Amino acid sequence: MTMTEPARISPVTIERRRATAAIEDVLHAATYAGISYTITVIDAGGHIIAVVREDGAALASIDTSQSKARTALFFAQPTIDLQAAVQPGGPLYTIETSTPWPLAFVAGGVPITDVRGTVIGAVGAGGGSPQQDHDIASEVAGILQKSVAR
Repeated sequence: MTMTEPARISPVTIERRRATAAIEDVLHAATYAGISYTITVIDAGGHIIAVVREDGAALASIDTSQSKARTALFFAQPTIDLQAAVQPGGPLYTIETSTPWPLAFVAGGVPITDVRGTVIGAVGAGGGSPQQDHDIASEVAGILQKSVAR
């Protein structure tokens, strides 16, 4: 087997300290809602960079936040936009059973892109309503997108 071109790996990465700081900033601002969240940030390979589980956050939110982030990464779009596709008759119906990785087609996962629009990671949030999770994940993703644009 020959390779005609070497694999390209994006030089843009999400640093752990920035991921953790973005999570903490958003959680600090969200405390007024009285909701305990778990927020996960993953890299372009689907590997965890940072996870923060607030005191009182449901244990299930650890796994669901990771699954939401993974789904947003794999499909390069917010999970809120994918919900209809997995309904009976939808183009992705039953896809959750055809992959070894847990996916979550519920709001709360948002991809992170670089300045060229390339997906370099994703954020998943769990703990609130689907819309609240989407809003929290979007805020963290927005902060991280600004930090990689520098």
